[in-house]
Amino acid sequence: MTPHQPVLRSVIPARMGLGLPRVGDQSVTSKTFPDEPMALTDVISCDLARLAVVEAYEIVTVVDPDGTVRFARTRMDRPDRLGVATWAERNFRATLTEESVVKFDAQLAALAANGTTPRPVELNHPADEGPDVPVSYRFHSLPDRAGVLLLGRDRQPIAEMQQQMIEAQLALEQDYEERRQFETRYRVLMEATRDAVMFVSVATGKIIDANRAAAQLLGAEARELSGAAFAHEFEGRRRGEFTESLTSTAVSASLVPVQVTARRSRRRIVLFPSLLRAAGERMLLCRLERFDKPEPAPDALSDRLAALYHDGIDAIAFVDMSGTVEAANEAFLSLVDSPHSGAVTGRPIADFLARGALDARVLLDTAHRTGFLRAYAARIVGLSGAQVAVEISATYLEESAKPQVVLVLRDASRLEAVRRSGVAVTESSVRSVMDLVGSASLKDIVSETTDVVERLCIETALELTRNNRVAAAELLGLSRQSLYVKLRKFEMLDPDGITEAEE
Repeated sequence: MTPHQPVLRSVIPARMGLGLPRVGDQSVTSKTFPDEPMALTDVISCDLARLAVVEAYEIVTVVDPDGTVRFARTRMDRPDRLGVATWAERNFRATLTEESVVKFDAQLAALAANGTTPRPVELNHPADEGPDVPVSYRFHSLPDRAGVLLLGRDRQPIAEMQQQMIEAQLALEQDYEERRQFETRYRVLMEATRDAVMFVSVATGKIIDANRAAAQLLGAEARELSGAAFAHEFEGRRRGEFTESLTSTAVSASLVPVQVTARRSRRRIVLFPSLLRAAGERMLLCRLERFDKPEPAPDALSDRLAALYHDGIDAIAFVDMSGTVEAANEAFLSLVDSPHSGAVTGRPIADFLARGALDARVLLDTAHRTGFLRAYAARIVGLSGAQVAVEISATYLEESAKPQVVLVLRDASRLEAVRRSGVAVTESSVRSVMDLVGSASLKDIVSETTDVVERLCIETALELTRNNRVAAAELLGLSRQSLYVKLRKFEMLDPDGITEAEE
């Protein structure tokens, strides 16, 4: 007998009211019972009773009124995760968590006051690894209040099962929310798309779902189509044959649409089937289009602009930012003496300008910087070498996918002849010159007028070339030395403004 056996032996009283007859009593028959109930130890041995108590509960503990553990044992088939074998002679409170100590003291106080406790209490023991271990204890007072018997059942398996159930419930709720979101996105997509779409079961040939566009195309309501036979919505179609035909078309290498006639709307429709599998069920995704779908109404403005481009008298050329001609109309081809557009497109626009890269750079840079350029005087060189005076307007197109500059060229050879003849002199300019008569000599009047014109021309050339004096000299038909002389004459020479090209 172990040292703790007498302690547990005192737990089982000599007589326990089980209502059992005394073994070996000859005076007791099957219909008669003794006046005094038999003791449990009269039926089974004390060791067997102790073993029954220990095996019925996972943890059996006997503590003194002050909480000192006198006996602690775990069931033999359960691992000792809490180190119950080391609880002897320790205070039971030391094996509990902080919040469980309060419940343990309250249970002892209730047991001392009433002699019994109505229900078990759950106490938590800290484990060496992992979460705390919950144990449900029943408190029993020993005879003569010698101590307290604690019979505990391990609640950890139940707690783990509850935790698994909670996790499973959370997973189910998450899956449910994801399914609701998917269903919402699917429904919004089906109703918002302009394409007529239907899902058809391959096994039954019935319509699983159809959006509003498909229902309108068939001349029915969407709710009427759900669950209806797909083949019955078209004339001269049988369910089995029609479904097999659509399936064969969907799996074929070359997708050939199926032409049908809607039974309700009498419209000719083209079906484009696609085969898919969802949740183990094969289904067809059918996209429907009208066979006699009307062409979109032409844009009147686009037609007018296209007519102006092709039939207009002004030459038009589309040039990219590198200066390459991408498109030109018939008037431009006539201006440069080109027999066809292939001789113009893909070539630099500088090839058709008398001053070459200088004119091209002024046109493209100014249009890109300011958005447009009006009435730029230049000369166009045709493929035959002939030159024609033109006025060029440039517009920068930034909204297109590829930025371009549109050049509109107008023949200015007649205007050039008028300017040379002097007819273009205005009345105001004549009066301004006449006002100088009498106040200065003819030589001074001509000199001063020439200076004003030269200064205006130089300022214009510098503005067009963005203060590049080399390009401005070429634009004015002067040498660089002559331009510098005139700049010094008009006090327009700024040493800080000289560009690298000029150096």
